[in-house]
Amino acid sequence: MRLVLAMAVMCSLARSQAPPAAPPAGPALVNLGKPMRIGFSCTEEDMLAAGMTCSEDEPCPVYLELSAAEAVGDKLFLAGNLHSTEATLYSILLASDDGGKSWREPFERQRATSLDRIQFVDFETGWVAGQVLQPLPNDPFLLLTTDGGKSWRRRPVFSESRAGAIQQFWFDSPNAGRLLIADGSRFELYESPNGGETWLIREVSDRPIRWKASPAREPVVRVRADAAARSFRLERRDGERWTLVASFLIAAGACKPGPAELKPPPEPETEEPPPSAAPPRPARPPTLKRPPR
Repeated sequence: MRLVLAMAVMCSLARSQAPPAAPPAGPALVNLGKPMRIGFSCTEEDMLAAGMTCSEDEPCPVYLELSAAEAVGDKLFLAGNLHSTEATLYSILLASDDGGKSWREPFERQRATSLDRIQFVDFETGWVAGQVLQPLPNDPFLLLTTDGGKSWRRRPVFSESRAGAIQQFWFDSPNAGRLLIADGSRFELYESPNGGETWLIREVSDRPIRWKASPAREPVVRVRADAAARSFRLERRDGERWTLVASFLIAAGACKPGPAELKPPPEPETEEPPPSAAPPRPARPPTLKRPPR
């Protein structure tokens, strides 16, 4: 009995100390040399959350925007968002482990959120900056990875919900980092001693805070819009030239009412005519009596 209890306790401790499981990867995209389309299926909840008015005749187009790229050996990372003409719908993080031949989404999309900066300090440790954009920038956060981008976890900058956006961030080592928050005319400088798990405020000002220059480094990859192909191009530096690695279509889909919302209107109710009275039964002819004999 004691052996069984001991084994149960050990299993419980192993489960509590085990690292969190990586989120399920999104559908893989295979690079065939032409712009790839990011899949997006718009729901009624998405339209309501973004305040979108879409119809079958006039659907609301959804676009991809890529704003940051990073290379770590053969691993590539792209960050951005999916948006309509009126609102940001979801964040998106793309990753490739084979130099751009195939792509997946290592972190689930976050509603009304955008990602816009990426930094890795080594082959295992990296960060992506983001904030909620509904209606104004608020609740800034970082996505953290310590396993080379296989899994990510979200860590807020503030302990409670409030306005603000990450203007810049930089880590000098896997542990020591700093970031600058802007909230209208208010600026705040934060530092982290534990890789972005928590943040300590160091300076507050109503004027822009002087940012300590980050070490200069040559960008290995870049992302830019290609108006002619209506796509975003990921390019890698090759000496003095930039060569195409992968491209993604800007058009990602559309929001419109689904079949459940397109039911035909009910037919107008009509009053049923009252039941007609039964026709009168014909009178029976009088019985003729035989004349007496």
